Amino acid sequence: MKKAYVILGCIEAFTALGAIPAGLMFLWDTSGAKVGQTTALLAHSPFSSFLIPALFLLLVNGMGSVAGAVLSFFQNRHAALAGMTLGIILCLWILIQVYWIGFTSWLQPVFFVVGVAEAECGWLILKKNRET
Repeated sequence: MKKAYVILGCIEAFTALGAIPAGLMFLWDTSGAKVGQTTALLAHSPFSSFLIPALFLLLVNGMGSVAGAVLSFFQNRHAALAGMTLGIILCLWILIQVYWIGFTSWLQPVFFVVGVAEAECGWLILKKNRET
């Protein structure tokens, strides 16, 4: 079981390492210009700037994943549920992003797969814990 917690923690740490810098960059410049984006990308979304997406990216996908990783590395009893939840949220984040702005980066399918792996790992730990 310990290996599964470590794998889940590593997935969550990987997600945090991608989400925190990106969220901070978009918060630094909510027009997206500093990261090579424009608000024109948001034309089919409910947002006129990157402020709300940046906050979600930083706080939920970034800091939430840090919290999940800590739970996983310490094999906390809430780690599995946190992993499942964070994985599902990450998948939804990517699906909504692609719906609103389109397929714009190879990172979208990568992080979708990461979200699926995170949710699956959380589910397997939860299932194994219920069996014992």
